[in-house]
Amino acid sequence: MSPTIYPDPRPEPERDVLPVTPVPPVEAPAEPEYESPFESGGVRRPVAYRGSTSDPVFGYLIAIALSVGLTPLIADNADLRYAILWMVMAGFGVLSWLMGSSARIGQEAPENLAWGIAFGLIISVPLLMVGGSLLGETIARLFPKMGIGSVLAFLVFVIPLAETLFFRGVLQETRAFWVVGLLSSLWSALVFFPLLDVGKYPAVAAIIATSLLMMNVTYSYVRQRNGLAAAWICQIVVNLVLLFLPLLS
Repeated sequence: MSPTIYPDPRPEPERDVLPVTPVPPVEAPAEPEYESPFESGGVRRPVAYRGSTSDPVFGYLIAIALSVGLTPLIADNADLRYAILWMVMAGFGVLSWLMGSSARIGQEAPENLAWGIAFGLIISVPLLMVGGSLLGETIARLFPKMGIGSVLAFLVFVIPLAETLFFRGVLQETRAFWVVGLLSSLWSALVFFPLLDVGKYPAVAAIIATSLLMMNVTYSYVRQRNGLAAAWICQIVVNLVLLFLPLLS
C-alpha cells in the first residue's frame, strides 16, 4: 500500500512582493513624410515644394512696378524696356515651373493645337479687316527704332513665352480664366500705352484697350478649354496676323 500524504498544516512563509511598475509601450519612431513623385502605374508627376505655394501675385506686382518704373527708357531704349519686363515675367514663370506649381505641357492632342490656331484666326482676322490701316501706324509706335527681325522675335518667342508661362501657367492654376484675362489686359495696357499718344487720340486708345481685353480673355479661355500649349499657339497666331502682317504693309 502506498503511504497517505497529508498536506502540511503549517502556513506558507510570507514573501516580499515587489510592486510592478507598468512599462509604457515603446512607439516606433515616425517615418518622415515622403511624397512619392510617382503616381500609380509608374508615371512621374511633379512634386510641389514648400516655396512653390507662394502667391504669384507678388511676381505680378513686381512686373507692374517695373513696367511703370522703366518708362523713362521709352525715348531711346524701348527694346531694352521690353526685354527687361518680359525677362522678369518669364523668370517667374520658369521658377514656378521648376518648383512644381505651374501648369505642365504634356502630350497634347492634335485637335487641341488646331483649336489654338482656330481661335487665334477667329479673333485676329476680323480685327485686321476692320482696323488694318490703324494697326500699321500703331505697331510702328509700339516698336520704335526696331528692325523687322527684332519685332518678329518679340512677337513669336519673347512675348508668348513670358505671358503664357506666367499668366496662363501660374496665375490661372488658382484663378478663373476671366480674372487672369483682366490681369493680363492691365499688364498689356501699362506696357504699351506709354508709347501711344493716349491723350490726343482717346478713341483709338479705347479701341486698342478693347482689343487687348478680347485677346487676353481669349488666351485664358483657350488655356482652360484646350490646354496651355493651345493658348501658347493662339497668342503666336494673333501676334503674327494682327501685329506683324500690318508692319509689312
